Amino acid sequence: MNFQGSRKRGEDGIAMVVDFLLSNARLVLGVGGAALLGIATLAVKRLIERAGHAADDEKVEQKMAESWEELSLVSASPTLIRKGIEGVVMKHVAKGKRQQKADLCQQPEEPEVPPLEKQSKPESGPKRIQLCIVTLQERLKQFYHTRAALSQQEVERAQSVALDICTEIQGFLHSRHPNMPLGEMHLGGSLLDDLQVVNADHACLLVPLHLEPSLWRLIPGEETLLTHPLHWMVRRLNLEYFPRGRSYWDRYLVGGYLSAEAVVNMFSKVVMETVNWPSISSTLDCMVRPVLGGPELRLEIWPGAEKYGTESSNQSLFISMLPVLTEGDVVLTAQLELTSPWVNAWHLSLYPWETQRLAQLDSVDDGCRRQTLKILKAACELNPALRPLKGALLANLILHLSDSEIDWSENSLDVRFQQCITELIGYLEQGALHSYFKPAVNLLSGLSEDQVDQMGFMLYCAVSEPEILLI
Repeated sequence: MNFQGSRKRGEDGIAMVVDFLLSNARLVLGVGGAALLGIATLAVKRLIERAGHAADDEKVEQKMAESWEELSLVSASPTLIRKGIEGVVMKHVAKGKRQQKADLCQQPEEPEVPPLEKQSKPESGPKRIQLCIVTLQERLKQFYHTRAALSQQEVERAQSVALDICTEIQGFLHSRHPNMPLGEMHLGGSLLDDLQVVNADHACLLVPLHLEPSLWRLIPGEETLLTHPLHWMVRRLNLEYFPRGRSYWDRYLVGGYLSAEAVVNMFSKVVMETVNWPSISSTLDCMVRPVLGGPELRLEIWPGAEKYGTESSNQSLFISMLPVLTEGDVVLTAQLELTSPWVNAWHLSLYPWETQRLAQLDSVDDGCRRQTLKILKAACELNPALRPLKGALLANLILHLSDSEIDWSENSLDVRFQQCITELIGYLEQGALHSYFKPAVNLLSGLSEDQVDQMGFMLYCAVSEPEILLI
């Protein structure tokens, strides 16, 4: 008898019933309820299929248990799932494909052969099994080396392009505006600190502004009317004794404070709209063009194949100019996208403190905090649902976890990775992840409810199957 053919005909009948139920459930339960019902139906259908495919009692029990786990996952799913539900269904399908791969990799039953033939191939079976077994620790290391970490050649190439642009801009400012009190422009950010992942596609040029200590004072955000810890202001002092005009930066005063917006607008006109970019492009053997229309001072560079190699010519590099004010260990940046709508506010950058703290902790115990951070950043960048989780948020997550966990050796990489996933779910449920250095700042405040739902469910699925983040 053809049991396989009769099973397929039964599946067609089940499929027709499932389609009818889902089409009517959407009218009654809505899209979200119908999607959850669809996942539950898919799990039950797979339960029946696995029972039909199994060849022995042990396989039946194993696959039945997996199916009931899927049903429990559906019952424990968040209630606010909307747009991310299609991705959940696809993950179930992908899981089925991985199960089939695992079944194929299992050692087949060998027929009985004479003893002499068995002795001629004593290691063929164990070798095949060994190739199919990959632990989470090995998978994390593979993901780090193949997807997260950048090659030294790629980093040096991007740094070289950024430094060439830096030299051209600084030379232009010195020749056209010799009286502008600026420090030496230099490279900063994740590309310099070996924290950039996936692609070397962005760099940051820091433009230090020199202020007279007797004429200016940096005011912490808690002491201003804004009362935001990260929104500092720069007040002009002694106007009655040193009237306006004594400092070069007096021309960018708004209400007695140095305006970050006025400074950015000045650099936009002086650099972005004035520099002869076609001439620089021909000099540097690359195409350079300003990205106008936004609050950032950005350049897009397409490196040429002759000078920087054929591989780099297929990928653009974005370079941001960032005016900064420094006083001791305090670094204020003119980032309008972070301080809008306050025209006088300067952003307190916690990035130097966070990266320095991570490097210090790793140097003490030879830990893997920075490696864990790069893996998390790459996983979030490559997963559309997790892209709102930026590097600053993930760095603070690891810093908080370092206060409670001592063992950060490389052998514990898989444990810390799974623990970071669990901690993130907890923070998303609470709706708050406080900054390590500024506890009054909630790093999750800028996320929408839909984003939290999608990220939470993706991380929820990754608790039992973390490999879905390492694609």
